[in-house]
Amino acid sequence: MTIVKNKVDAVIVGMGWTGAIMAKELTDAGLNVVCLERGPDRDTQPDFAYPRVVDELEGSVHRKYLQSLNKETVTIRHGVNDTAVPYRQMGSFKPGTGVGGAGSHWSGCHFRALPEDFKVRSNVEQRYGKKFIPKDMTIQDFPVSYEDLEPHFDHFEYVCGTSGKAGVLNGKIIEGGNPFEGSRSREFALPPNPNYLGGELFYKAAREMGYNPYPIPASNASGPYVNPYGCQMGPCNFCGFCSDYGCLNYSKASPNACIMPVLRGRKGFELRTLAQVLKVNLTDDKKKATGVTYLDAQGRETEQPADIVLLCAFSLFNVHLMLLSGIGVPYDPVSNTGTIGRNYSYQNLNRVSLFFDDTVHANQFMGIGGGGTTIDDLNGNRNDSTKSGFIGGGIVWARQPGGGPVRGIATAPGVPNWGSAWKKGVKEAFRHSFYYEVQGSCMAYQDAYLSLDPTYKDGFGRPLLRMTFDWHDNEIKASQYLVEKASDMCKVLGPKAIKGDAKKDGDHYNVTQYQSTHTCGGAIMGSDPKTSALNRYLQSWDVSNVFAPGANAFPQNNGYNPTGMVGALTYWCAKAVRELYLKNPGPLVQA
Repeated sequence: MTIVKNKVDAVIVGMGWTGAIMAKELTDAGLNVVCLERGPDRDTQPDFAYPRVVDELEGSVHRKYLQSLNKETVTIRHGVNDTAVPYRQMGSFKPGTGVGGAGSHWSGCHFRALPEDFKVRSNVEQRYGKKFIPKDMTIQDFPVSYEDLEPHFDHFEYVCGTSGKAGVLNGKIIEGGNPFEGSRSREFALPPNPNYLGGELFYKAAREMGYNPYPIPASNASGPYVNPYGCQMGPCNFCGFCSDYGCLNYSKASPNACIMPVLRGRKGFELRTLAQVLKVNLTDDKKKATGVTYLDAQGRETEQPADIVLLCAFSLFNVHLMLLSGIGVPYDPVSNTGTIGRNYSYQNLNRVSLFFDDTVHANQFMGIGGGGTTIDDLNGNRNDSTKSGFIGGGIVWARQPGGGPVRGIATAPGVPNWGSAWKKGVKEAFRHSFYYEVQGSCMAYQDAYLSLDPTYKDGFGRPLLRMTFDWHDNEIKASQYLVEKASDMCKVLGPKAIKGDAKKDGDHYNVTQYQSTHTCGGAIMGSDPKTSALNRYLQSWDVSNVFAPGANAFPQNNGYNPTGMVGALTYWCAKAVRELYLKNPGPLVQA
């Protein structure tokens, strides 16, 4: 028999960045909020405490902080005529679980989108003409602008204690920052982190090529800091355990360190962990949500009634819940109709490794997740698509999040994969090599989408989410172009060897190899309910008391990491709920 809980003002699904932000904002407004997190509770102490957290086997092999795939995963195929198979081992992307979600194990790179990233389709059409966009490319403009989100970008950076250097401050270009960024209303919360050797050499190489290097905006604190919520952070000690791990030092921004200390003592907030949400409950006409059904920590089916439902899970699983619950019309790639599952996109990521002799000491065992150096000279409007051959853009960066023997040590070209020669190659490479990465945008296409799998079910008897995705010529050309530019820049430094991994013509998406956790789209925001699942306030066009902030809202992905954009959009959504929806519940934008 289903347990029915007392009705609350709002129920939140997931307790990562978006869930924590929404819980803070809505309890600030006086609402009673229940948050349902499928994983365990986690906090810096004791879960990320030294020395256990700095365990490569536990963090990078056993995947302690990531979602377990034995009960809930996705199936993946390259094309609409292929048969999808389950994602059984962590490879291409790493969904988090537990309080903090992927916001606990992220690296800390914290960018703002460029102003032109919000108007991708109209920008391309104005620069090159409508016919320049391939017929199967379904890119769209965001229904919001950089100017709309600037206050929210700013606030999220200050919540995170982001370290960096402004490039454009109140319309004025500032030396040392990114001269191509959107104008900021104030400086970063903290100055940039100290650089590592590869980052310093990146400055040298980039400047010799005529580029404009600047410090990567990093939510890894460069000094002691107290955020606007009164949460204290300590300076990063470069331990090299950011990516895949929770921070032991209160240095890397996370929901655990930056928001949860406030929420945990708040009367209007209740957190229920080990709570697996199964579906959003709807009225018979599917116009309104009445709450959610979930399995509690004891495995009992439970219903949580609520006036507002906020889908704040990992982007893929926000889409999954919408499909399972019958929110909106599932996307059909043949007719190019429907909205739920539409415009799935990913991130284009490649690496260029540099190997030196023993006079160059890189010390890979040290690291900081978001720190380093980057350039925007190939990103946004700096990319001339008529010359590069692709729509979009990307960045090249020098970043050293930390390495070790269990996580793997790259070796120079020609070194075998085993034996004494491999051991010699590892010894030479570990302290005398580093890498630069190119991270590019990923456009959306008619045949790249999310749907329910017709064959496979999860541990709760529900159809798995099916991902249909492969690289298109545009992204392959982008990979080749950006890696070539990065390799040319690296030659300035005179390494004894360079190894790049640009995609080759005809390459397929390889789900077994980690690339990034930047899965985007599937329930996108837009101005037209026929081609988007959410309106400009992240509100469902179809069920007006359901909101779904997250990277699922991106119509396509830009050249940056999505977290800064996700945070800004969530604060934008929360503001709309507080100032517009609560005063007059219903659609905030007329279809």
